[in-house]
Amino acid sequence: MKYKITVLPGDGVGPEVMKAALAVLNEIGRLFGVAFSLTTELIGGCSYEKHGVVLTSDTLETCRKADAVLLGAVGGPEWDSLPHKSKPETALLRLRKELGLYSNLRPATVSTHLLENSPLRSEVIQNVDLLIVRELTSGIYFGTPRGYDQSQGWNTLLYTRKNVEQIAHTAFQLAEKRQNGVTSIHKANVLESSQFWKSVVHDVHRSYQHVSLSDMYVDNAAMQLVSAPRQFDVILTQNMFGDILSDIAAAFSGSLGMLPSASLGEKHAMYEPVHGSAPDIAGRDIVNPIGMIASVAMMFNHSLDMPDAGDLILRSIEAALASGYRTEDILKKSEKQFTTTEMTTAIIRSMNKIHKETAVMV
Repeated sequence: MKYKITVLPGDGVGPEVMKAALAVLNEIGRLFGVAFSLTTELIGGCSYEKHGVVLTSDTLETCRKADAVLLGAVGGPEWDSLPHKSKPETALLRLRKELGLYSNLRPATVSTHLLENSPLRSEVIQNVDLLIVRELTSGIYFGTPRGYDQSQGWNTLLYTRKNVEQIAHTAFQLAEKRQNGVTSIHKANVLESSQFWKSVVHDVHRSYQHVSLSDMYVDNAAMQLVSAPRQFDVILTQNMFGDILSDIAAAFSGSLGMLPSASLGEKHAMYEPVHGSAPDIAGRDIVNPIGMIASVAMMFNHSLDMPDAGDLILRSIEAALASGYRTEDILKKSEKQFTTTEMTTAIIRSMNKIHKETAVMV
């Protein structure tokens, strides 16, 4: 079996976390006897520097032909002054839209080995296991008209029934595999678009009566995430709200560097860490690779039908953390700091140990 993977390292720390992810990918290939055909392309600021555009048609076509896409990060201060349509971040919006990646899955858990590293109290975050399901190709990020002049700026927010129905079905179906609970996040008390969202989600819920559904305003949801997160199973939310709430959920582990994500559509899929390009630490071998590596685990679970490989990666991350490996972002004063390379090596070493132990048991 050979899988075609398009690799988009991107900008800032993107190439560093991608290097870690590919090391893990290669080890999975060796351990499980599968092959990967990797095609590396430019995206974001680095693509602009070489091609004059942040996403070329050739790169987009390579992504369409792949079994999955791995993305590092895009953006940086050197491109902040570009016109909006040329900013690196617009490459992500176009990629999501062109590939039909309407569903963004962002799991939020906290390792038992990092409970004391979080800014939140351990009794609040212990045993948290929630999944944010974010609509990814509509809403205010994609609304037209949009723009600004010297006197005003404007964006429009639009959701069609199809937009809401397809992401609602995704959330309910995922909840069926978890704890059968969905919380729909919106602002229906003041926004007509949210009133529409709420109505359509409840219409879809009629086909999933065995799954509980509750509604919550986004401002209350932000507070509840940091005060009582264990109440949530699957959080279903609009595009911008999901962007914000998933960053808040990073407080569980104390770092955006820990969180993976999967962007899924009917035909294509892309996997990337939640964090940005972090240009201030790029090239220093100190970025946390776990979010990117855990995104590879999600790829094995959702696109490549290799759940054992995905599980091995996640167990190996836990084993490395249990052994005391910490990058700068999750470090307490009394702990030793390890580099990106050292953390990756520790995870791969754990993969081999756990795989060997599992083989012996079988």
